[in-house]
Amino acid sequence: MRGLKTIIFLFISNTFMTFAWYGHLKFKDYSWGKNLGLFAVILISWGLAFFEYLFQVPANRAGFNEDGGPFNLVQLKTIQEAITLTVFMIFATIFFKSEKLAWNHLVGFGLIVLAVFVIFKKW
Repeated sequence: MRGLKTIIFLFISNTFMTFAWYGHLKFKDYSWGKNLGLFAVILISWGLAFFEYLFQVPANRAGFNEDGGPFNLVQLKTIQEAITLTVFMIFATIFFKSEKLAWNHLVGFGLIVLAVFVIFKKW
């Protein structure tokens, strides 16, 4: 159960972080965002990142094996990176219509999935 909570919370946190890091690139497409200065954009992004931390920190605490979770530190980071890429790929194709997934993106993602397998494999 803690493993599932970790993964769900990491998906939520990475969604907020993706919007914080890349969502502001679309602000200019909206009337309210056309004239925002860099400092305003940074403050909005920080506000979004706050919500990322509300899920990231509990996800890591629930998942970390030294706190009773099922994952070691390297596994936690690997899961987080795979989720980050998954969330980003979905975000980019939905919000940035000009971004298309190409074969090399899919191969790269496949290699990250392979990395997850290798890291979780008991040798």
